[in-house]
Amino acid sequence: MMYYFTGAEGFGRRSNMEFANFLNYSHASCAEVQSHLYVALDQDYIHKDLFQNIYDECDEISRMILSFQIYLRK
Repeated sequence: MMYYFTGAEGFGRRSNMEFANFLNYSHASCAEVQSHLYVALDQDYIHKDLFQNIYDECDEISRMILSFQIYLRK
């Protein structure tokens, strides 16, 4: 979800460079969520299975953003 909203915000700026920047922000946000997941797991706020599910979804979204960035550069 985060990918679509941030990408849409960048797209609304009508500049390819700004759109690319927002895709970078989206990609970085995925890594930030993954980092926070480790903290939540270490503090026993979430169980390992929930951690893994969310972590995997972030990983998939991150790959999607990267693939889209590569596509746009062509």
